[in-house]
Amino acid sequence: MNSSAETAGEADQFFREAFCRNIGLLTEEEQEKLRRTTVGVIGAGGVGGLHLTTLARLGVGGFHIADMDRYELANVQRQCGAFVHTLGKNKAEAMREIALGINPHLRLKVFSEQIGRENIHQFLEGVDVLIDGIDFFSLEARRCAFDAARERGVYTVTAGPLGFGSAMLVFAPQDGMTFDEYFDIHPDMNETEKIIAFAVGLAPAALHMRYLNLGSVNLKKKSGPSLVTACTLCGVLAATEVIRIVLRKDRPAAVPHYFQYDPYLQKLKKGYVRWGNRHPLQRVKRWYLARKLGARA
Repeated sequence: MNSSAETAGEADQFFREAFCRNIGLLTEEEQEKLRRTTVGVIGAGGVGGLHLTTLARLGVGGFHIADMDRYELANVQRQCGAFVHTLGKNKAEAMREIALGINPHLRLKVFSEQIGRENIHQFLEGVDVLIDGIDFFSLEARRCAFDAARERGVYTVTAGPLGFGSAMLVFAPQDGMTFDEYFDIHPDMNETEKIIAFAVGLAPAALHMRYLNLGSVNLKKKSGPSLVTACTLCGVLAATEVIRIVLRKDRPAAVPHYFQYDPYLQKLKKGYVRWGNRHPLQRVKRWYLARKLGARA
């Protein structure tokens, strides 16, 4: 039976060899800091699974993963844990095995139940950065997670797949706008109004709207198109932002700053939306989108 010292030595050797090609872009000290970092990923589907595997390959040493859903055939076209042999399996549990296949020495906590107000603080215990991989239409779960992270002093990164590209927002824990303040969400709004506010606030540049067929979006069924290329880009953007936050490369540009990149259009847009979704132009966009989708503005 191996002693704890021998086990630690094996883990050290594995880490040095497995992630040696990161050195030169990261210093050895920075790589070791990533090893000590724990990232929370809520949602292990299209974007959440890619957040997990990308960060695991960057050498992040700890994760809390949460997802209550199970893989279905429609997930195969974009979710990195969806294979014929994983259909019907819990997504968080399946991604746990994939992550351990990358680094068997990872520190992992898996939550295969829904994350809500009763267990969000347990999920966030020991988490250094939270990444939002929550289903686009699960807004209340998202609000709960963002509020709890801010309360605990944890940065939150959200990168959403939009068309062929991705839009990214960062929420700072100490200052800046809260989730509800940025998206201009109020208790008297119905669910559809909140979803539309989230969609417009996520990507103020709306690059994907130039080619998105809105007829493919169904608010009642809570469904819409999503591509693996966009999900992959989400993983890249969010993982890079985690590195910047953890290694303190520079101060993150938190909301109302935004960032969107669309490789299909070959356009990148970043900017600052004063007052967030309360900005007059954002209000017009919300009204327009609600009208196009046949919803009450």
